[in-house]
Amino acid sequence: MKNIFKFFLASLILSAIFIACDNDADRDWTTPEASFTLADTSLGANNVLYKTMESNPFTLTWESAGAGEYSVVLSATEDFASKTELGKSNETTFTTTIGELNTKLLQIGFSPFTSQTVYVRIEKGSEVSNTINFGVTVYPLDGPVITAPTSGSVLTLNSADQLAIATTVTWTDYTNYGSDVVYKVEIAKKGGATFLSLGEVTNVKSLEVSNKDLNTAALNAGGVANQEDEFDFRVTAITNFSTPAIELKSAVSTAKVTPYKVEFVNLYLVGDATAGGWDNLATNDNMYPLLGNHNINASYTYIGYFKAGGFKLIKVKGSWDTQYGAGASAGTLSADGGSGNINVAESGYYKFTANVATLTYTLEPVSPPTITYPTVGIIGDATPNAWNSSTAMVKSTFDPHVWYITNVTLTNGELKFRANDAWDVNWGSADADFGTASLGGANIPVTAGTYNIYFNDYSGDYVLIKL
Repeated sequence: MKNIFKFFLASLILSAIFIACDNDADRDWTTPEASFTLADTSLGANNVLYKTMESNPFTLTWESAGAGEYSVVLSATEDFASKTELGKSNETTFTTTIGELNTKLLQIGFSPFTSQTVYVRIEKGSEVSNTINFGVTVYPLDGPVITAPTSGSVLTLNSADQLAIATTVTWTDYTNYGSDVVYKVEIAKKGGATFLSLGEVTNVKSLEVSNKDLNTAALNAGGVANQEDEFDFRVTAITNFSTPAIELKSAVSTAKVTPYKVEFVNLYLVGDATAGGWDNLATNDNMYPLLGNHNINASYTYIGYFKAGGFKLIKVKGSWDTQYGAGASAGTLSADGGSGNINVAESGYYKFTANVATLTYTLEPVSPPTITYPTVGIIGDATPNAWNSSTAMVKSTFDPHVWYITNVTLTNGELKFRANDAWDVNWGSADADFGTASLGGANIPVTAGTYNIYFNDYSGDYVLIKL
């Protein structure tokens, strides 16, 4: 009987040993008991980090667990199942920067501008300290990453359907900002420093760009119609979580684009600062057209005399439907019917530039002309008198350097402008329809039709408007 009892007791002890072993195997060894003490930080329950704080110190101290190297460890979870090392120290203190702490927290998956709890402990070999934790809100460091268009891709524009989508710019970014983020999509000629806007979106990571908008931006960025060129795309993330706002730019993605030439739209000056006054009737020949730009779409200039007063731009003589006036801030245009007048403070000669795509303008004084011509006319095999004699133009009574002729019939051929019905002073250019003629320049190519023609002997600018 004694032997049976001894055998039973031995079996019970052996079973207890196995059970104990099983319990040890099931234990979560990522959270061992603390063997030394990490002092709590001076940080409160929720700490908002800002980029302006990135050089500020972040310090931890703990009691000694003997000589050797200590590791400062961070985790997004209390069990430290996934952790990252903030740094090492051979002392019982460790100091880093708020910027480095912010970087490490982003690495373990913290989202910008979102309060989350971080767990901190000290490790030395198999020994660990107690765990402290605090709430922290981090700021973003990296900009978006463009996924389309990819570098080296070719974007094909369709001039027949300008409102159709030419490309969709897409990008990746932080999953959650915890705050609104505005993404600004821009384009520049490859290697250029000046980026032009393609559009903005809020809290989404894609932007559809139409044929018209991409073509206009490519031309304004320096592209040439019907010529393939490379353009840099860039996305900027802008958040107003802090002051100043944080702006993070992506690396550029370079794609090939061939801009197309669009039908040029004339714009006219109207207002008491100009020759035409506020009379916008189609019969008003004193509403002078602005000079377009063959290479930069929607870009215009006018060099000449302005009276003190105000003016606007209109698209169609006799209609106010499409007009451009002063915008809400200096140097901006508005296409709204309630736009203000562009103000001329003092009478004189000015260079006016406008871009109706970017809705911007400048008005700068220039030196007045020093030479005035008695007569200016057109001559060439496209004109009524061919190369035999000039067809006289009318001198403006508002600005003696502006000349015009209306309802003149031209044939296929060429023409030039010349002063005093002689070849001593003549102007020409290789550009059809509009351009800037130079003294002794090339013959201007002409397609047969009836035209209104404007010429400025001061700037050399000319516009042939086919009726």
